[in-house]
Amino acid sequence: MRTPPLSLKARALRYLSMREHSRLELARKLSKYAEAGDDVDALLDLLEKNNWLSQERFSEALIHRRAARYGNSRIVAELQSHGVNGEALQELKSNLADTEIERARDIWQRKFGIVANDPQDRHKQIRFLLQRGFSQRTVQKVIKGADLDD
Repeated sequence: MRTPPLSLKARALRYLSMREHSRLELARKLSKYAEAGDDVDALLDLLEKNNWLSQERFSEALIHRRAARYGNSRIVAELQSHGVNGEALQELKSNLADTEIERARDIWQRKFGIVANDPQDRHKQIRFLLQRGFSQRTVQKVIKGADLDD
């Protein structure tokens, strides 16, 4: 026996029960199942009004998942791809900036652990941190073994 198809609202609540979603991401997922007469934007407005869908919670969850592995520019780019913009994005960027050197140092320590003496190893360490999304200034401080107070 086949189960009846889920309503758009039930599908949205199922997605949100698994993890936080951005409005843009949830709209993209739900639009696949929308039928004629379904208003995805109205449903998303209802979910936001009832606080089941929240850009702030989504942003915090994404930062929590990514901060231990990636730098600010990579996290900010991912937030922007999910539709987080404006003042909220600026506030998140400033909060991330406060911990960037410490996070980069932790990642560098786990991966390498020692300051490179030869230029080839040094470039390898620099490339690794840059690809993770850390700023040039932060990478230089970490690679040189500079103190956190610099």
